[in-house]
Amino acid sequence: MKNKNVIITGGSRGIGFGAAKAFAEKGANLAICATNEAGLAKAKTELEHLGVKIYTETVNVSDVEACQKFVDNAVKTLGGVDVLVNNAGITKDNLAVRLNESDWDAVLDINLKGSFFMSKAVLKYMMKARAGSIINLTSIVGQAGNAGQVNYAASKAGLIGITKTLAKEFASRNIRVNAVAPGFVQTEMTDATFNEEVKQAMLEQVPLKRFASVGDIAKAILFLASEDASYITGQILAVNGGLYI
Repeated sequence: MKNKNVIITGGSRGIGFGAAKAFAEKGANLAICATNEAGLAKAKTELEHLGVKIYTETVNVSDVEACQKFVDNAVKTLGGVDVLVNNAGITKDNLAVRLNESDWDAVLDINLKGSFFMSKAVLKYMMKARAGSIINLTSIVGQAGNAGQVNYAASKAGLIGITKTLAKEFASRNIRVNAVAPGFVQTEMTDATFNEEVKQAMLEQVPLKRFASVGDIAKAILFLASEDASYITGQILAVNGGLYI
């Protein structure tokens, strides 16, 4: 990864920041975006000491023009793009009969449309270079469904479709497209979403009897981006402790 240029959405915290740190530790330059300016500034400060280039920008990934502008700025600053990690995502959970249209649209816009817009923005550069790797963050929920998360499950299942389709469309240009499907991950978002009783019930379902760390997911992302995965495309790498077998 030394001197590779990596773009990560939602890179200021959680899995996105964990991935950014893992890439930077391997010598990759980074362009990370998020919606929280203070969070981005904090992330940049924490990553800069690793001695790589860091470009940050606040971006609403559901805005196609904002995605293209961010990618263009990132490429200009770093000198190219080798890897895209589509990590930005939100949840707005409710039972299907109670879920309103705005919450449906918000989740699909960020999680699904945002990943497509970012992929489309980097593909023109990757096609010209005839090389690249795109990694989408889907979820076990996109594979198995989950009560109370119909919008989130639909967005993550849609990402699987995007992953497989783009893999077929761009393999001839040596562009690989894969996805990581985490199970339960210990992050700020899950801590805020679930109380201890719910988390314990979730943990009992996991054969390995622990939640994934952010580092566990970052290692999977790093693998798919690396030359070690040079013959892997269109695949969904499940990192869920055996929860969905």
